[in-house]
Amino acid sequence: VRLLLAVFCGFLAEYQREHTIEHQREKKYIQSLNSDLEADISRLTSIVELRNNRALMLDSFSHLLNSPEALSHSNDLYYYNSFATRGVAFRFTPVDGTMQQLKNGGNLRLVRKSLVSDSITSYDVSVRAFMWGTGDEEEMMGNYRNIAEGVFDGVVLDSMRDEDNNVNQLTTNPSLRLTEDSKFRLNYRIHMLTVFNKTMRKEARKLLDKAQRLSELLKKEYHLD
Repeated sequence: VRLLLAVFCGFLAEYQREHTIEHQREKKYIQSLNSDLEADISRLTSIVELRNNRALMLDSFSHLLNSPEALSHSNDLYYYNSFATRGVAFRFTPVDGTMQQLKNGGNLRLVRKSLVSDSITSYDVSVRAFMWGTGDEEEMMGNYRNIAEGVFDGVVLDSMRDEDNNVNQLTTNPSLRLTEDSKFRLNYRIHMLTVFNKTMRKEARKLLDKAQRLSELLKKEYHLD
């Protein structure tokens, strides 16, 4: 009996030790995941603000393009055109090192609370859906370029960029080939860029909210600082 009791106690001690180790690993993963989320939150906040500015720029572009003074403000049109297809600033690459470890290493099982594990999975799905949408925007920008290349002078556009590819607005009004047909086609492409920018801004806000709520949940459930 004593031998059986000793074996049983040894089993309980080993079980408790493994249980404690798993809890420590869980807490470590959660802390790391929250750190990743904070980076995502910072980036998404920036993206929302950039898309707010993009909405204003596209609105100004459309308004000037269709105004009687368009040709006398061609420097502004060149400036707006240079930003119409700059999609790199809006790309979202999540900081997902911890997420990948949780998914690919089978470590998500360490997260004991179903509310937390479900929220983590839901956020991951939302991130991938958001990133998929940016591909459509890149295609729209390509369609815009196909029309803009017949309107704006590439030599002028090149002169507006410095060595770091920053765009500088011209003080003179360079020539452009703005026909009624090209203006009609540009209007449609600017409209599509505007609509999609609003859509992606809305989705960025939703993802930002989801990231913030997940971070708050992790802090609450695991008593993170």
